[in-house]
Amino acid sequence: MEHSQLSEPSEPSLGLKIGTVAATFAAGWVAQKLIKVIWEKATGSDAPIDLDADDIPIVQAITFAAVTGGVAVLARRLARQGVTKAVDKRAKHVSVV
Repeated sequence: MEHSQLSEPSEPSLGLKIGTVAATFAAGWVAQKLIKVIWEKATGSDAPIDLDADDIPIVQAITFAAVTGGVAVLARRLARQGVTKAVDKRAKHVSVV
């Protein structure tokens, strides 16, 4: 085998990069709206906007930050995986044709 075949994996395509960015923004927006609705239904109060505000209890601020962070990571990963699968599927379809 040639050395070039053993080198690092190729860089992601431009389509994959653009798709990942777009899907990540969309997933983040949807996740943010979903968190707000679920938080308001579960707690009966508005979702915190400024977690540093003195009128928000520390436990509530920490809980909201943890939930928001976890959902953000999940949304980014699912978006990236979805775009990768779509690009791979398209690449296979194009290479067959």
